[in-house]
Amino acid sequence: MSQQRTGAHGGMETSFGFQDVSDGEKQTRVNDVFHRVAKRYDVMNDLMSGGLHRVWKDSMIAWLAPSKTANWKVLDVAGGTGDVAFRIVEASNRNAHATVLDINGSMLGVGRDRAEKKGLADNTEFVEANAEELPFENASFDAYTIAFGIRNVPHIDRALSEAFRVLKPGGRFLCLEFSEVELPVLDKIYDAWSFNAIPKIGKAVTGDADSYQYLVESIRKFPRQPDFAEMIRKAGFERVSWRNFTGGIAALHSGWKL
Repeated sequence: MSQQRTGAHGGMETSFGFQDVSDGEKQTRVNDVFHRVAKRYDVMNDLMSGGLHRVWKDSMIAWLAPSKTANWKVLDVAGGTGDVAFRIVEASNRNAHATVLDINGSMLGVGRDRAEKKGLADNTEFVEANAEELPFENASFDAYTIAFGIRNVPHIDRALSEAFRVLKPGGRFLCLEFSEVELPVLDKIYDAWSFNAIPKIGKAVTGDADSYQYLVESIRKFPRQPDFAEMIRKAGFERVSWRNFTGGIAALHSGWKL
């Protein structure tokens, strides 16, 4: 069992939180977590971020600046409930088309229901598939987004390579993920909140402490901002950069297929 962060060389593929698992075992265990939390996914993100995930996602969409012209296509990966995709469609004045891809059918079911209720069914489609093996042709999308999902992908390098493949030349990659807190006092406060409070609150609200324990631990295993940026570069992206939110609790990474 290791509590050290993984680096640009990888390591998340055998990390289920602080537990070491065999290559191939992580995906099944992650799937079980999200089957359990699907209907309370927004509650989960509120607990993990103190509600700030909503502000961070809005900032993500602002940096993406979706085109308001017809036929602009975005692939939102690990976004089964549609939270990011709906924001993108609305920011495009309902001109963009969003393909929401998730490996978890329970999450996608929530997203489809929400799309119908919001009147966005014509602008969205939901695909059950693996981020490591995207079922799309080369150069299919103008943008690729993923929010709070990349750390749950076992082979992050494969997902990044697939992102590069399906983007059109000039396409944009954006990834929002919990990251390493860089403020000395805030990091200790955040650690205390994460490990002592979040699993207990998760159990009280959803009856499930173990899923929240995994999610907290997975954040601490994810590579630091410079290491993840290097992984993005290795996948072929250029002009790679990132922005920290709330002292580094989350970071928004950007890359271009040029």
